[in-house]
Amino acid sequence: MKHYALTILLLLIVVAAGGYFLLRDSQAPSLILTPDSGPISAKRPPILTLEDDGAGLKNVLVTITQGEKTVEILRSDFPRGTASQLLDLSLKDIKLNNSPLSIQVTATDQALLANSVSQSFSFDFDSRPPIVSVLSRAHNINQSGAGLVLYKVSENVERSGVQVGEHFFPGYLQDEGFYACLFAFPFNMAQADFLPRVIAVDAAGNERKAGFYYHTNPRPPKRDQINLSQGFLDSKMPEFQDLYPDADNMLDIFLRVNRELRVQNRAKLKELGSLTVTSPTWQGAFLRLPNAANRAGFNEVRSYMYGGNKVDQQTHLGHDLASLANSPVPAANSGKVVFADYLGIYGNCVIIDHGIGLQTLYSHLSTISVSTGDQVDKGTILGRTGATGMAGGDHLHYAVTIGGIPVNPLEWWDPNWIKHNFTDKWQAALAPPPAAY
Repeated sequence: MKHYALTILLLLIVVAAGGYFLLRDSQAPSLILTPDSGPISAKRPPILTLEDDGAGLKNVLVTITQGEKTVEILRSDFPRGTASQLLDLSLKDIKLNNSPLSIQVTATDQALLANSVSQSFSFDFDSRPPIVSVLSRAHNINQSGAGLVLYKVSENVERSGVQVGEHFFPGYLQDEGFYACLFAFPFNMAQADFLPRVIAVDAAGNERKAGFYYHTNPRPPKRDQINLSQGFLDSKMPEFQDLYPDADNMLDIFLRVNRELRVQNRAKLKELGSLTVTSPTWQGAFLRLPNAANRAGFNEVRSYMYGGNKVDQQTHLGHDLASLANSPVPAANSGKVVFADYLGIYGNCVIIDHGIGLQTLYSHLSTISVSTGDQVDKGTILGRTGATGMAGGDHLHYAVTIGGIPVNPLEWWDPNWIKHNFTDKWQAALAPPPAAY
């Protein structure tokens, strides 16, 4: 009998404790709708976040109202102990007009007094992708070179630019109302795979793809063979020895630098490529290192030989220019220094941003005379040539990138190429439209 009474007492205590817990929870669930206003579409519906750390969530009801029509889009009951839920409010099976609508969310918790919260959100339903109008006409693009497309978009967009394979090159809105996008024909992409498209995505997630006329010119890579001497390895690889302390010998260090560090450094260039201003800061042709001989060109496939055997292969993505040792290195054009430091295979390196994704790189310097953040003019001395990094002798490795993707510097040294492929296009976009008759 005593055991029975004790059991009853324990049950009463548990029930009382549970009742007290449920009764003392007077806090309604919290709800967050993302986004909570603005344009939405079936491609990018709102996401509902519900939380209740007290008694837990019990149920939720979501309706959508447009004009005189109200539709239930979600009704859900939750098991006890559910503290949070993340719900995608799908709009795919609902017929909606491109006009304002409201979404009403009501959520209730498990408390005995059933705390509830109800909130209404206003949106604009938009299922129409933006309209893209390409302004520039001729687009003659060399393999491993650069192109410029100018275009207008019918509405404000969250993202636009040119897609080339896996590479996206952002377009930048200019004060005159059009977008300017520099893009690359990547050095390692076959002509048949080069299919550039202008892409514009609005705030509701609607996407438009627009083609444009272009003509490509083949520029196949050149081939080169570099013989690695033991003297070169013994003199140069100690610079990188601390990065690979487990390497067995100097050749192993070279191979890891040439394969692994090269990839890391190029990834850094891609990262730095996003540090760009939205308008061009350069004027005219880019300067070349004065009185310098060309020692190696762009897009040269190098076979590295050691002891008569091919041990590696990499592509050279710049121009090697040699003048007198410790020659002053001028900025090729005006812009902002976004990097001035040591960078692996490039050694002491300066990178200048010239706007809309275009950057120039100056590497293997013996000294650096500028700092990150400096504004420089065409001809400003950035430092002096040297042999830091993966350099066998004093020279300047000069490179041009668009969004961090290397392109052929020869184009940017050519005033005629810049006139036909950049300046004339830009001026044509600024010209008033012809008068109507």
